[in-house]
Amino acid sequence: MTKLVTIYGGSGFVGRYIAQRMARNGWRVRVAVRRPNEAHFVKPYGVVGQVEPVFCNIRDDESVRMAMTGADAVVNCVGTFDARGKNNFDAVQHEGAERIARIAAETGVARMVHISAIGAGADAPSVYGRTKGLGEEGILASMPNAVILRPSVIFGSEDQFFNRFASMSRMTPVIPLFGADTKFQPVYVDDVAAAAEAGVLGRAEPGVYELGGPDVSTFRELIGEMLAVIRRRRMVVGLPFWVGRLIARITGAVSMLTGGLAPQPVTGDQLLELTRDNVVSDGARGFAELGIQPTSLEAVLPAYLWQFRPSGQYAAIKESARNLRP
Repeated sequence: MTKLVTIYGGSGFVGRYIAQRMARNGWRVRVAVRRPNEAHFVKPYGVVGQVEPVFCNIRDDESVRMAMTGADAVVNCVGTFDARGKNNFDAVQHEGAERIARIAAETGVARMVHISAIGAGADAPSVYGRTKGLGEEGILASMPNAVILRPSVIFGSEDQFFNRFASMSRMTPVIPLFGADTKFQPVYVDDVAAAAEAGVLGRAEPGVYELGGPDVSTFRELIGEMLAVIRRRRMVVGLPFWVGRLIARITGAVSMLTGGLAPQPVTGDQLLELTRDNVVSDGARGFAELGIQPTSLEAVLPAYLWQFRPSGQYAAIKESARNLRP
């Protein structure tokens, strides 16, 4: 019988790439999400009936158990940047992850892969990082053979990092940055999916793996590389953290008063995350131990950021035309 993997958050940025890889491996894929009616796009990842979205609320034991019924492996991709509400950091990244692992152990699931983040742990400066760390602890308490992946900032065509700043560059001549000198090690989304695939298939030893791409750059350098790709000249200005904290307080109050209708451009917790580098630790296991060669930024960014160029898909043609002799 074909094996089954349940991917919690399988329609999200990382989850959909894992779903595609597992479908290509011939597995049945159950994509557990809060809104399955909005996840029908995952069905063509496999043959008819191979990939199916199902409802799941990871805050509820029975919901998690139902989505896991009959699964040979589970992958947890669920995360949040929401500090408030029912689906807050603790409910999702700590209790939710812990719940999935506990029920996986109770039902005899053989393997579990969990997507965490570099910097997760009790010593993290942010609530985001600390709840990620608590989630890891809860997982290992129930599933000590789990594979935990800690990626740096993830890039790819659906990302909310480069796409966000490229979109901003269309509207303003200045791009303000908090933590402009903070270092990142961007990792391609499909490389993270390949690492998760290795965990599900039993090709990865249990434990924690930190995933970073081949290049380490400061926040400012990454935005500069993005601007070069989209052919736009913008002033990149590094702002002090005290300015960010002031903005976060004001916009946070406005967001709360409007019931979230006015989103925050930056939160206090995000600022805390930016106070330390987001790179692979010395001596940490990573892509090398998984037999994966990470993909560089320059190999991927132009493939999806071209839409932000002043001439869009015609930019290369126009640039070539300028070289023609009259």
